[in-house]
Amino acid sequence: MPADTLFRDDDGDQACFQGCCSNPLLRVQESPIQKDDSKPRNTSAACRHSFADTTSSFFFPNTQFTNHESLPSLRESFAQFIKAYPQYSETRTIDNIRAQEYYNLTLSKHVCLDYIGIGLFSYAQVQSQLSAIVPFASSSSSSPSPQFSDFPFFDVSFKSVNLKSELLQSSQGSEFESGIKKRILDFLNISQQEYSMIFTANKSSAFKLVAESYPFQSNRKLLTVYDHDSEALQTMVNTAEKRRAHVSSAEFKWPRLRVHAENMRKMIVSKKKKRGRGLFVFPLQSRVTGSNYSYQWMSLAQENGWHVLLDACALGPKDMDSFGLSLFHPDFLVCSFYKVFGDNPTGFGCLIAKKSAVSILEDSKTAGIVTLEPQAQLFRSPDSSGTDTELEQMPNIWMKADNLNGKSIETETSRSKGKEFSPNVTTSETSGKEESAETIPALSKNLKLRDDQHAAFECKCLDQVDSLGLMLVNNRRRYLVNWLITALMKLQHPNRLDSFPLVRIYGPKIKFDRGPALAFNVYDWKGEKVDPTFIQKLADRNHISLSQGFLQNIWFPDKYEEERDRVLEKRKDEGKEAERNKSSKKAKQGIAVVTVALSFLVNFEDTYKFWAFIARFLDADFVEKERWRYTALNQKKVEVL
Repeated sequence: MPADTLFRDDDGDQACFQGCCSNPLLRVQESPIQKDDSKPRNTSAACRHSFADTTSSFFFPNTQFTNHESLPSLRESFAQFIKAYPQYSETRTIDNIRAQEYYNLTLSKHVCLDYIGIGLFSYAQVQSQLSAIVPFASSSSSSPSPQFSDFPFFDVSFKSVNLKSELLQSSQGSEFESGIKKRILDFLNISQQEYSMIFTANKSSAFKLVAESYPFQSNRKLLTVYDHDSEALQTMVNTAEKRRAHVSSAEFKWPRLRVHAENMRKMIVSKKKKRGRGLFVFPLQSRVTGSNYSYQWMSLAQENGWHVLLDACALGPKDMDSFGLSLFHPDFLVCSFYKVFGDNPTGFGCLIAKKSAVSILEDSKTAGIVTLEPQAQLFRSPDSSGTDTELEQMPNIWMKADNLNGKSIETETSRSKGKEFSPNVTTSETSGKEESAETIPALSKNLKLRDDQHAAFECKCLDQVDSLGLMLVNNRRRYLVNWLITALMKLQHPNRLDSFPLVRIYGPKIKFDRGPALAFNVYDWKGEKVDPTFIQKLADRNHISLSQGFLQNIWFPDKYEEERDRVLEKRKDEGKEAERNKSSKKAKQGIAVVTVALSFLVNFEDTYKFWAFIARFLDADFVEKERWRYTALNQKKVEVL
């Protein structure tokens, strides 16, 4: 098949998740559709076409909602949803897991649509382990209740070391850390014989580590494929530019935001020598728009002499063990894990490198590598001199760790825009100290070991996802995100001569093969865009957690030139980033958007509550009232002399 056909629009026919094709994650595009309509449609395309038709026709067909009070009830909406997706009933196992292991979601009544990726532990696991580890928690009725949800299972110790040496020696860590690495590599289905793995403070640290050690002096180029601004990517770009790398980005065609295949292919393929081309940084899925990208871009880059870094942070929990690594073998892979869904988003990043690629890295003493250590120093048995006050303060010791400059996993899905959550950190100077004889061996006594007897945690969330399987997890999220898109598109402003939608969605809309992330903006009845920050904060007041994103690298054909000037905007940066961009000649334009992400634990009620919240913006009085309140609460105080 000619390469120009293979990469025409990066949106060709792809495999079916409902049994039509044997390998659902290997997105090899098929030949163009023949003009002769009498020829049978291939099974994969027919399956997806049927899916789109079903989604559009079953949810209140030929109906638009112009008033939030006229929305169908939760019960009525769910009945229509089940008619469209009867297979959703097969995912009730996930509902049982949620009820038993993540009951905090029901108790808090909070809808968490700001999580991308996968957690390590379940909420129930944390509660049961901590109840055993901290017996004094309920011993005094006058003592304040410990915040068990913030209690860590491990400490993170920073160290400044040589990345290359650390990767070569990655198998020589403690039994405790080796056990965690093995559990994660098993979850990702990655061979320890072929790949080495280290822990990093977060995704940004992993990207920076690679940029600091990659040989840009000989392999001059850095090519990235992101339709949105990413703090981690920007860190890599800044580091690479300081090392005189030539940085370029893929572009995305307006309005559907597909990869501009022709331009990208030109950047990857060159008539010049293939050897020493550079670093190709590639996500298989956009964490903002939910767009999926073909594996074939990675293959094309490898064929043309690029080293490939695969960014897996935006992929779903079971997508991560279906990379098809046996076919593509990326040189580097970055992923991340948080602790507990809906409760504790702290965690760490993982940098995984092919052992044969480690040799190309340059010696460079870098920061950002961390060691995971058993959380033991907080559990000392109180001696006779301990006071009640000291005992009461023990559960809060870890909350002071932010003074040690610790950073957590890069939380692009965090509830607070631009903020990271600090895990518990020890400095390298204290991490090696011998513990007191009175230290309770909490982990060895209370944490269940796996069958391989490694001193690792029982990562219950990973175990749950493993037991569910790829098809069940992905089908559930596919049904929910496509229903949500359908529901949002049915919201129309009243009293307008034209058909004016409340919501504009960017990237793929109703589509069988799309990710569970969604980027959108809300427009008021006058056609003015509602500030994404305002929507995010108002949602939080209504117990719904959303995120924000900034779409960029958008390419507009000539026929959309007028629209280009209307939709593009400069990013509203804050703090040091704003100061840096004031003097920058490369200030990029893009589109600020609201984003949601549907984790495997999200259910229909969550998506319905979000839809009902967005529908409130159909009420002009509601919008003006909340805008006034938002402005009043956020205005700067002026001192009158």
